[in-house]
Amino acid sequence: MPDAPRPPGKIILLNGASSSGKSSLARAVRARIEEPFWHISIDHLRDSGVLPTARIRSGEFPWAMLRDAFFEGFEQSLFAYARCGNNLIVEHIMESRAWLLRLARLLAKEDVFFVGLHCDLAELERREIARGDRKVGDARRDYHQIHSYCRYDAELNSAAAPELNAERLIAAWRSRTTPSALQRLLAEAGPAD
Repeated sequence: MPDAPRPPGKIILLNGASSSGKSSLARAVRARIEEPFWHISIDHLRDSGVLPTARIRSGEFPWAMLRDAFFEGFEQSLFAYARCGNNLIVEHIMESRAWLLRLARLLAKEDVFFVGLHCDLAELERREIARGDRKVGDARRDYHQIHSYCRYDAELNSAAAPELNAERLIAAWRSRTTPSALQRLLAEAGPAD
């Protein structure tokens, strides 16, 4: 007797500037939400050693030549994980409207709850310096652009504790409606070129 088909997974997609608290929020949500969720991010891949980092740093493999394929592959993997029934909390930085639309089109038929995580610029820059593992200036660049072309199902501010924001996010997620923010964004954008 064949296995019953699994329903597709649900996705909670966090968009926030570098050092805005996405990881802390994702961990707090995963610890509280009533369903099993994976927590996945570009940082997890980078920090696991999947990239030939030493050879990129040496200039042997130019990052500029690898970057687009890396990010697009990451996004495609999200679709595959969800289609196989895995629930995901995803950290991402929507660097451009084109990136956002590409991901929205890829996940158009999925259950995606899109969350904007805001943070004061001075705090972003303080965190960026304190971390010591980020290029100084990335947080400022992100702050000034990444939310400007987005529509969200929920927006949070990381001035609140991650645990409080997790409770707010879960409450909003439980009462989510359709069309989702990404579906509305796609309807406004029209067909892909």
